[in-house]
Amino acid sequence: MPPRVPFSEPPYLAGLPSAYYSRSHLQWQKACRSWLDEHFTQHCMDWERNEEVPEHVFQEFARAHMLLPSLPAPLPVAWLNKLGIHDILGTVKVEDWDYVHTAIFCDEQMARSGLVGPSASITTGMAFGVPPLLKFASVQLQESFLPDLLRGRKRICIAITEPEAGSDVAGIHTTAEKSADGKYYIVNGTKKWITNGLWSSYATMAVRTGGSGPAGLSLLLVPLLGTRGVNMRKIITAGGRTGGTTFIELDEVRVPVGNLIGEEGQGMKYIMTNFNHERLTISIGTTRQARVALAAAFQYVMQREAFGKTLIEQPVVRHRLAKAGALLESQWAWVEAFVYQMTKLSKAEADVELGGLTALAKAQAGMVLDECARCAVLLFGGNGLTTTGKGELVERIYRDILSARIPGGSEDVMLDLAVRQLVKNYQYQTRLLERPKGTSKL
Repeated sequence: MPPRVPFSEPPYLAGLPSAYYSRSHLQWQKACRSWLDEHFTQHCMDWERNEEVPEHVFQEFARAHMLLPSLPAPLPVAWLNKLGIHDILGTVKVEDWDYVHTAIFCDEQMARSGLVGPSASITTGMAFGVPPLLKFASVQLQESFLPDLLRGRKRICIAITEPEAGSDVAGIHTTAEKSADGKYYIVNGTKKWITNGLWSSYATMAVRTGGSGPAGLSLLLVPLLGTRGVNMRKIITAGGRTGGTTFIELDEVRVPVGNLIGEEGQGMKYIMTNFNHERLTISIGTTRQARVALAAAFQYVMQREAFGKTLIEQPVVRHRLAKAGALLESQWAWVEAFVYQMTKLSKAEADVELGGLTALAKAQAGMVLDECARCAVLLFGGNGLTTTGKGELVERIYRDILSARIPGGSEDVMLDLAVRQLVKNYQYQTRLLERPKGTSKL
């Protein structure tokens, strides 16, 4: 194995043994990287500079069924077989797919380029917009929309956040009221910071069908492109500008009542179970992005000379790299453990046991990216402040930090949610052990 820049690859790809990866996983990693290197990764910087990923790239992913790995594991085998899809890249049968395969895809596709925007532009809709349809939609709704969505013939987004309700999902204002004849929901409101919205034919959208609070929320499949009453415009963000971040206005939009996903009033429950997959995949991609930044810095300081020696010979430089590297590898080990646990727990068990910890892992991933990206920019010096040249990549990664710490649940909200969920689980387990009143100690 040729020498690798320190911290440039996770330990299992750096020649170290791991109990998590089977032969199937290792074969998938090789096939996945080879395909992405040819069709995606090498072009990401040019796309990010132009602030646009060409439409043909999405179609290439769709033809190769490379949108599907972003779905939660296990994959929807019955649906995929019905559509004639039996494997991914001829390497993994869809029925053999598990969360480790998913994690490898996220690590390879989401951020190995170091840029979050291009990957977000391709897979966000499939990853987060389709799962509620698979889990909760009626058979009729699934049969009407899943074939085109799973094949990539149509695009979808997840539309939860609003201008006045970011991480406060229960505070959503967008309304969906039934028409006089009961055949339609009339949707009014706004959605903001919606990734992929600009290109999406549909949105899995959180709407208020009842009173205030979480009990009044439902999920609705809302048509977007070409729909009367829908207006969309691009939002310019600090980083990840190729992701198609969108502001959506909805004015008297008529949506068939059959587009209700699951039951009225159950939207909050559906949203929260969807968030766990979102936050874990963000954790994986963000950790890889931190790895790219730190490896770039390590390579740079081994070559850059100042004060008569290379920067790596300066103790203070080694100290910075060591602190960031310890955080990085600790975070990756935690993420790997999460992914392995997902292969052993049912969805219901994982939602309870790992839901709070997943929020914590997502928050921690953003903090680790902050440390690694900041370390890289400081070690690159003036080059790290420059949008071109040697420091261009780390400068762009530094701009992406807040795209990791805010979307998917803002950091402070995630930290609080994690502890509240852990307390809730503890109290529930304690109640199970309590002796019913009035029973004998014997």
